Amino acid sequence: MSERAAPFHCPYCGDEDLRPGEQGHGTWECAACNRAFQLKFLGLLARGLRRNDHGGESI
Repeated sequence: MSERAAPFHCPYCGDEDLRPGEQGHGTWECAACNRAFQLKFLGLLARGLRRNDHGGESI
């Protein structure tokens, strides 16, 4: 696993022209829309993910 995960697309415009930001770890800059954003991993959910495999709604 890499030390620093990179986003694939800008969350604002969807463009792929991203560069690491100068503000520190987890900051990114989008050259297409000229916005800066920060990504941060908060942690794992205690309950985890639950699948809903009921096969669809009953009519």
